[in-house]
Amino acid sequence: MSRVKSKNLFHFKPCGILDEDVRMMEEGEKDAPEYAEVLQMQARAAELEQKNDYESNMKYVSILRSACAPYADLLKSCSKFQDSIEKTITSSLTVPTTHDGEFNVPVAVYTPTRLENDSKRVAFIYAHGGGGVAMSAADFEPLLQHYAVEFNVVVFNVDYRIAPETRCPNNVKDFYEVIKYVSAHTESLGLDPTKIIISGDSGGGYICLGSMVLLAQNNETDLVKLAIPGVPMVDDYIFSDTLAMTLEERNSAGMMRKVWRDLIAADFEEQKSSPLLFPGKASEEVLEKFPPTVIMECEFDQFITEATRLANRLRRAGRLLEFVVVPGAGHASSITPELKGNEVFFNCLKTVVKEYVDEENRELTVAINYEFNHGNSN
Repeated sequence: MSRVKSKNLFHFKPCGILDEDVRMMEEGEKDAPEYAEVLQMQARAAELEQKNDYESNMKYVSILRSACAPYADLLKSCSKFQDSIEKTITSSLTVPTTHDGEFNVPVAVYTPTRLENDSKRVAFIYAHGGGGVAMSAADFEPLLQHYAVEFNVVVFNVDYRIAPETRCPNNVKDFYEVIKYVSAHTESLGLDPTKIIISGDSGGGYICLGSMVLLAQNNETDLVKLAIPGVPMVDDYIFSDTLAMTLEERNSAGMMRKVWRDLIAADFEEQKSSPLLFPGKASEEVLEKFPPTVIMECEFDQFITEATRLANRLRRAGRLLEFVVVPGAGHASSITPELKGNEVFFNCLKTVVKEYVDEENRELTVAINYEFNHGNSN
């Protein structure tokens, strides 16, 4: 494959300082009346991280899912999405699969009303976050309806099966099969077959990357115009010495080791070298067949090191268009509307869609020359 050509759209400089609103949010959580319960839950989770039996694992999953619930509530109550919700037509489809029994993958479809009668629309296929073990497609509906309207795309919100009920590689294959289905039915879905985007954030970023591995392995890269994994879980860096990690990586090490080893993997020892479990371990031959890729990251994300390593490898393989690192932002900045970093993350994502896929509508793109005042950076 020929090397992709980057437009070098973004020139952010790391600031070395976490955004004030992120710090205030974290401090506010500590002052909340229920913080004592949070500490108890964290202590219980730490105990369960040392065990690996069915009962302990399901208790651990319950804790993770409870911890993610406030983010779903936040997205559903966000007033900034209301206008987009009213300008979106919601429908659904199911994609039949047989890779892990007979299962129809549910997919919610969000179409901007202005595109209702258009027959050459851009597809944006999305894998939701939640660490691969929590949350659902429905939790992200308001955010993705906003994406549909603001990006001028039809969003396919994939409710892939999560762990531990469904293990690798079947979680990835759910999303992969939806990509194949959408590509095969572009005419009936009113889509431009040359303008299919795949994306996902956090655990959904891992699902997106795993699907990119499958596309490359099966010589199906041409089905996708652009891939945009965001703040993605990439590889097993988290199993290395925590002394060399960033603070965010160190703080999440116990959790992520548990998630990968005991929940997502079907057999960790057998799969630990597989790029379907850890996409960052894909060979150079496979990376060279990846779709054109933009990786979206945040400076203080717990996956920044592994995402940076993958970005460097993809750049050398000629498949990286942009590696965007939002200064001052943390992992939650990617989906938390009230945070400053979220607006930057969103605007960068919108710019990427317009510049690399939907260029004729580039006039809808917001300015991309952002200025920050984070103080002195190193």
